[in-house]
Formats: sequence, C-alpha cells, structure tokens
Amino acid sequence: MFKPDPAMTGDFSSLFNFLPIGAYRSSAQGEMLRANPALVQLNGYVSEAEMLTNVNRIGSDWYTIPGRRTEFQSLLARDGFVRGFVSEVVRYGSDEHLWVSENAHTVRDAQGQLCYYEGTVEDITDSVRAQQALRQSEEQLRLITTQIPGMVFVVHVAPDGQRQYRFVSPGVQDIYGFSPEDLMRDALLITRYRHPDDMRQLDREMGQIAQGPVDLVGEFRIVLPDGRVKWLFRRSCAVASDCEGHLRVGVLLDITDRKQAELALRQSEALWRLALESAGDGLWDWNLKTGEEFLSPSIKAMFGFGDNDLANLAAELDDRTHPDDVEKMAADRRAHFDGTAPVYRNEHRVQCKDGTWKWVLSRGMVIARDDAGQPLRMVGTHTDITELKQAEAQQRALEAQLRESQKMEAIGTLAGGVAHDFNNLLAAILGNLTLAREDVGERHPAQESLAEISRAAIRARQLVQQILTFSRRRTQEMQRQPLTPLVEEALGLMRSLLPAGIKLVARLPSATLPVLADATQMQQVLMNLCTNAWQAMEGRSGDVTVALREVRLDAAQALLLGDDLPSGAYACLSVADNGPGMDPDIQRRIFEPFFTTKPPGAGTGLGLAVVHGIVKTHRGTIALDSRSGEGARFDVYLPLAGTEQALAPVAAPASVPSETSAAPGQHIVYIDDYEAMAFLVGRLLRKQGYRASTFGSGEDALDWLRAHPQETVDLVVTDQNMPGMSGVDVAVALAQWRPSLRVAIVSGHVNDPLLAAAAAAGVTEVMGKQDSMDALGDAIRELLERTTDAPH
Repeated sequence: MFKPDPAMTGDFSSLFNFLPIGAYRSSAQGEMLRANPALVQLNGYVSEAEMLTNVNRIGSDWYTIPGRRTEFQSLLARDGFVRGFVSEVVRYGSDEHLWVSENAHTVRDAQGQLCYYEGTVEDITDSVRAQQALRQSEEQLRLITTQIPGMVFVVHVAPDGQRQYRFVSPGVQDIYGFSPEDLMRDALLITRYRHPDDMRQLDREMGQIAQGPVDLVGEFRIVLPDGRVKWLFRRSCAVASDCEGHLRVGVLLDITDRKQAELALRQSEALWRLALESAGDGLWDWNLKTGEEFLSPSIKAMFGFGDNDLANLAAELDDRTHPDDVEKMAADRRAHFDGTAPVYRNEHRVQCKDGTWKWVLSRGMVIARDDAGQPLRMVGTHTDITELKQAEAQQRALEAQLRESQKMEAIGTLAGGVAHDFNNLLAAILGNLTLAREDVGERHPAQESLAEISRAAIRARQLVQQILTFSRRRTQEMQRQPLTPLVEEALGLMRSLLPAGIKLVARLPSATLPVLADATQMQQVLMNLCTNAWQAMEGRSGDVTVALREVRLDAAQALLLGDDLPSGAYACLSVADNGPGMDPDIQRRIFEPFFTTKPPGAGTGLGLAVVHGIVKTHRGTIALDSRSGEGARFDVYLPLAGTEQALAPVAAPASVPSETSAAPGQHIVYIDDYEAMAFLVGRLLRKQGYRASTFGSGEDALDWLRAHPQETVDLVVTDQNMPGMSGVDVAVALAQWRPSLRVAIVSGHVNDPLLAAAAAAGVTEVMGKQDSMDALGDAIRELLERTTDAPH
C-alpha cells in the first residue's frame, strides 16, 4: 500500500501539490516515490496511488522512441542533472501522444551518498505542435517564394528605424549574391549596395517607413561588388504594428533586362526617327487615351505649318482630313485596333495651311495595349504621295485615252470596210439610175421618181464620205496654208446659217498660223463643231465663241493630251458654248460614231466622229473641257508648219499628156469583184462607144489576156480591194509581160501606202470611187486623152 514520503510532508508539500507542472521523486533504485496532482493528471490517472502502483508495477517505457529512457538516465548519472529533455510520450489508458519537457537532478546526503531523484515534467504539446505548424508554414512559404522571381521578404521595423528581417526568400541570392541567412543576420548588409545616385531617394523612403506604416512602390539601382549595375523594382506594405514597431512584407524584382530593353528601344526610336526624318517621312506618336499626338516638325512642314502652329493633338490633322476620306480612314484604324489588320495603312487627303490638299500615306502600329487588349499607344509615319497620286491619275487618263484610241481605231476600220461595200452598192444604184433615165427619156412620168431616188442615193453617198473621213480613208489634199484665213472664210459662210438667238463670237489673231491641212476638211471641222455647239443650246439663246491662238506644249502637256503628240508649237482652234454642258458619261462617248444625245431623226451621230477622224489625219488631237451646267469647249491642236515643209503627195506621177484624143472603138478592160458594178461599167463604156471587156477578178482578167496576146487593149481599169489579187497585184503581173499596157486603179479609200505601192508598180493613175457613172466615164476618157503612145 502507498505511503507518503515523510520527507515530502514538510514545508514544501503544499508547493509540490500545487505546481502547474508535473513533479516527482524517485528512489535511488528508480522507484517513483511521489507524484504531484499535475503529473497524475498528465499521465491519465485518477490518483497518485493508482499512478505509483501502475508505474512501478508495469516498468514499461512511456517514451515513443526506444532508448530514450536510457539516454535520460545516462545524462542524469553523468551530470547529476538533466534540463529541457524533450520527448514524445504516450499517455496511459488512451494511447494519446504528448510532448513533454523534463528536468531532473540527484539529491545526496552529507557523505555524498545518493538519496533520491527529483524532477519535473511539463506538457509542451501545444508549443511543439505550434512550432511544427510554423515550420511547415515557413517551408511552404519557402517553397512558394522559390517559384517567385526576385526576393520576397518579411521585415520588422522598430520605432527607432532598426530593421530585422524575419524571412528572406532564396531569390536574394540571384539579385545580390548573398544568402537569406546573411541578410537575416545583418539587416544593414543590403544598404551597402545602393547606387550613389539613388541614395537620397532611398533615405527619403526609409524616413517615411520610420514615421509609420506606409505603402512603397518604386525603382532604384544597386551596384554589385564586381561593378555591375542592376535595376530593381520594390513594392512593400505594412501588415501589422504594435508598440514594438510594425511588420512589413514586400518583394524586390530584378528589372535590369527591361530597363536595358527600354534604353535600347529609346535609342532605336531615336535612330528610327532620324532615319525616317532624313527620308522625308514625318513621324507621329499618338496617346489614344488622352488624344495627345506628337507631330514631328517635318509633318507640320509637309502641310505648310510651323512647329508652333499646330497643337500636339490628334484632332489637329483629323479635322483637316478630306470629308470623303474620313470614313475609310476610321475603318482602317478600327481594323488595326481590333487585330484584323497587322498594321495600319491608309491613304487620305489633308488640307494644308494655304487651303490646298495633299495626299499622304499614313502607316502605323499599336505598340502598347492595356490588360483588356485595348490600344493605348500608336506610332507611325506620314509620307507625302501627292506626286504619286497625280502620276497615277495621269496614267489612268493615258490608259483611258489609249483604250479610247484603240476603240476609235477599231470602229474606224469597221466603218471604213462597211463604207467601201456600201459605196459599191450606191455606185451601182446611181449608175443604173443614170442609164434608166436616159432609156426612158426626159418626158417620161418615171423621171420624177427616178430623180427622188437619185437625190436619196446622193445623200447616202455623202454619208458614206463622212464615214470614210472618220476612218481616215478619204483622199486628202494636204497643203501648207495659213489657218486664220480658212477660219475667217468658214465663219463668214456660217453667219448666214446661225439659228435665231445664237451669237457667233470670233477671237482670231493677226498671225496667219501656217499649218499643213486640207482646207475643205478643216472648214468641215469648224462647221461640225459650231453646229454641235448651237444645237447644244436646245433652242435657247447663247454664245458660240470661236478662238484661234498659238500655243507651245511641253512634253508633259503633250503627254496628257495623248495621241502620241510631240512637244512643240501648235495652232489651237477652240469652239466654246455656254449651253448645258456634258456629264462624264457623255464625254467618254462623245467621239463615238453614231452616238448622239439628240432624239431619233435629229442627227446621225457622225459629226464629232468625223471631226475626230480629220484631226487625227492632220497629226493633231482634240480635247474636250465640259461640266454639267457650265457649257463645253472643244480644243483642236494642229502642228504649225515650218517653211521647210512641202505639199504632201496625193497621187502617183502621171504620164506626159497626149496630143491625141480618145477615139471610139478603143478597148478597155474593167475588173471589179462586184458583179453589178462590172456589168454597169461595161454598159456605160459600150454606150459611150468603147469596146469593153469586164471581169469579176484579177485572175480571170489575166487568164483572158494571156489567152489573147494579140488582142489590142488601150487601158486596164481595176478595183483595188478584191478577194485574191488586188489591183496593185494585177498591175505588177501585167508589168512583167505587157509593160506598155496602161493600168488605172480605182479605190474607195486612197491613202499614202496605196499611192506608193501603185507608183512602184508603174500604175498610170489612182482614182477615188466616182459619185456618178458620168464622172467615171469622164475620168476614163481623160486618161485615154492624156496617153501619148498607142496601145499594143
């Protein structure tokens, strides 16, 4: 049975029992003699007696780590005491694990003999677990901060400014080169790396911290022992404070690379600006949030402004953008802002200081956006492309002129071919009319109808002549002659033809202005232009002004006028009216044959087409200047003729005139692929007393002549344009084996190449298609009368 130790019943018994921590006494043999209530409760017993009985009886080790009791006993035996021996133990009855801190010492008598052991046991479970949790938390913080670039720190700042780092992440090694432990041992270590130029800034911030909790954000430099300079970004804030100071947490980031990139960018921007300014491009830098826009001096000078004439605002140039270009400019900007266009590119017009407009090519790119992707800053250039735009417009005009010239040439070729065939039909009609009127007699009732048919056919022939003139296939009589008298003569004829209310105004120079021209055709040009002008009045009163002047065209002006016009001196004949004018669609088609704005039956649509054809054959050009509601002016440019220029050839050299006259019975061979024409000419020649042999092709005629070498032939008359052999081909063949046989060629479109080819073949005469059979007969008779040698 448990008996209290007499020694514990003295003055210290009450202290023993009321200690808040466990206390005990054990014999020298290790048997526990006493245990205070705190130790009984710690071990999970109800009473001291129960605990002593079980502890001394069980003899088991309550330490969770084997050998821990032996270690405790060894320390006690060696030193005579043990202090702060911390162990994990198991509470009796519940298997609950506890952490305890033990202290013990030996008690000896006066002779030094061991009497017993005394000790205390303190439950430190909560403290140990708190320390374990703290260590785990610190480890987690360490692991987290190792993933964060830079240095994360926790620092305590005392009221006197003294600092003590409680935590420093491993990132400090990458920035400063020392370990976290180094800084936690010496808080002043970090201050020795400050850049001299940033000392004042950092001292000011340290003063702010000493005055109380404050949030700090900023950038500063440090100098490492090897002389390298680093830029750091710091952000820190206070998280707790008490009478002993306040706790701050923060982060330091190495931003050296960013700073170097910014410096390189600034240097690059400076070089870029210098290069672009030197190349003539103006620079702009637009802050899209504030609307501010830096405009380089070259941009302002581009539009005629001084450096201080325009504020640095985007609205300055936007408000001067041409209204027709604003919508496209805004759309191109949106496309780049939205990311659908990698760069901004737009061409638009800007009004200059003097009121004129300049075309600019604007190019730029957004170089900064916010977190939501919205543009913040955009930079770019303006390039003056006014001359390029003018050149493009000039090129489009030249291309349009080329297309128009090609179209007119194609229409002319078609019209000439149609006119040739139509000419043959009219020749047959007019010839048969002549013969029919002779056959029926002057008093026959059919004469009136035949006369009407003749008049209609002659009008049709005149229309064909206009078509041939348009297609430049009509024979011209080009002579060097003064243009001013020709214009005066034509104006005199036209004054009697003026409609009521039309006033003809002449502005002619005193100079004669010599040109190489066909007088009749030039008067036709003036007549057609004036007629077109007063018909444009549509019955209203108005003025038609005819002006003539000398102009000198440089290469650029001549190029704009088109038609391969060379530079030099020209006579400019202008016909202007103050009528309703023409819209662009009408102007594009005004010289097309058969195009007319008049109602059906009021015009043929050939007047201006004929003018165009005549002017082209005179190596000139015609230009039109008109706007709706402002009248129209036609300018005809004809090259002035120098004194060295002579009359252009219009026919091949003729034979020497004969003194003998044509006699009845002379034999004429006539060749024409148009059967009705060959038949008609044969009848006409026979009626006039000639012998006539007619053939439908050159091959048939040559075959007949080869088959009848002894047949006397006085003249061969052949059409030029025929399937198979042409008239020139026939002449060349005859010249080889009957060189003395005279050949005449008839053509509906006599031109210089035909005249040259006929002359080379020894052709006697080249004749245009005659208006009547009488005229053809007279021409043949004249040819025969001019012959000096008898036929063979």
